Amino acid sequence: MFEADVPMKDIEEAILSLQQKYSDNSYSFEPLLSGGGYQFLTKPAYQASIGILLKQQSKKRLSNSALETLSIIAYKQPVTKGDLEQIRGVSCDYSVQKLLEKELIEIKGKSEAVGRPLIYGTSENFTDYFGINSISELPTIKDFEQKDNEIGDSQE
Repeated sequence: MFEADVPMKDIEEAILSLQQKYSDNSYSFEPLLSGGGYQFLTKPAYQASIGILLKQQSKKRLSNSALETLSIIAYKQPVTKGDLEQIRGVSCDYSVQKLLEKELIEIKGKSEAVGRPLIYGTSENFTDYFGINSISELPTIKDFEQKDNEIGDSQE
């Protein structure tokens, strides 16, 4: 086999052509940017119908402890289990195991610290699961801060 270099312009034109074709309401799916690449995903208007048709179970929700652990890993990665437990103040064994099983996190290596503990980080499935393209799209602390002294429209 040989490698062929395809100009980025041709790839972008092909993706645009596919997006235009599948924007028609006769299709229940469309190519969308997800996880750093394009995937054919169900259009929001058809998700309920297709879910019933395929008798799919919805994704099980993450427990609060798993979500807290995942949040710490996402924002502080790479991180050891000891770091997680120091931040949370409780054991994270169960949450880390469940997140590994769901493939939302992965082992990134071993720390040089005493005992060489495992280092965890988010996986490629993390971005797909949450519908983002990269970790940089996660909300920042500023997104959650209250804006007390703003000038402009208020909801009084």
